Amino acid sequence: MNPELKTPGLARRMACWLYEGMLMFGVAFIAGYLFGTLSQTRNAMENRHALQAFLFVIFGIYFVWLWAKGQTLAMKTWDIRVVNRSGQPITQARALLRYLMSWLWFLPALAVSALLKLSGAESIVIVVGWVAVWAILSRFHPQQQFWHDELAGTRLVSTPRVGR
Repeated sequence: MNPELKTPGLARRMACWLYEGMLMFGVAFIAGYLFGTLSQTRNAMENRHALQAFLFVIFGIYFVWLWAKGQTLAMKTWDIRVVNRSGQPITQARALLRYLMSWLWFLPALAVSALLKLSGAESIVIVVGWVAVWAILSRFHPQQQFWHDELAGTRLVSTPRVGR
């Protein structure tokens, strides 16, 4: 592990995470429009599972492609880069593994919500609570990394500001 690679603070990583979510809204909107047009879906509840699978693939393409290049737009804005444990750029295979592991932000809470048959509002509380817990758990990692990064063999590092 490269000691000069600094882990961005939790507040900065979470701000980047929230900004990424706003950008993903646009990606989801365009992908949903494309899906609806191509599938001739007229009702949002029609083909719901197919739309979810389509969005999962689109999000995967977005993240894997950009992480293999080092940064998403949100990460560029917040001067954060994803690298492997030794500080080198990640491969597409590692980016795909990171994408799959990143679903740990949501899947446990969604599974609990489904098992307990919670309402929409209750599910939102569970998901938001789990996201906070998952973020705080990074404080227990030796380099303060998120645990899905540990599982994927990646890390988030600060990038030096150039030309600002």
